[in-house]
Amino acid sequence: MLGFDNSYEVCNCKNISIEQIIVALKEKEKPTLRDIQDLTTAGTECRHCIFQEGDNGKLKKKIYCKDILNEIKKERV
Repeated sequence: MLGFDNSYEVCNCKNISIEQIIVALKEKEKPTLRDIQDLTTAGTECRHCIFQEGDNGKLKKKIYCKDILNEIKKERV
């Protein structure tokens, strides 16, 4: 997804991979960022992995939960 292996860790605080997010959202008709947080706990600690605008960490993430969500929505259209 988006040039990353599905095992790529999106949320380092909770060790959540792209694949775990994809699997968690599989049954959701209209998935949201909140669903990602509720179902995987990604983005619930430091919150830097949710979206680029909220990444205040010294090292910026390469992919965010929002990117994955947007890609999933695109694939479902």
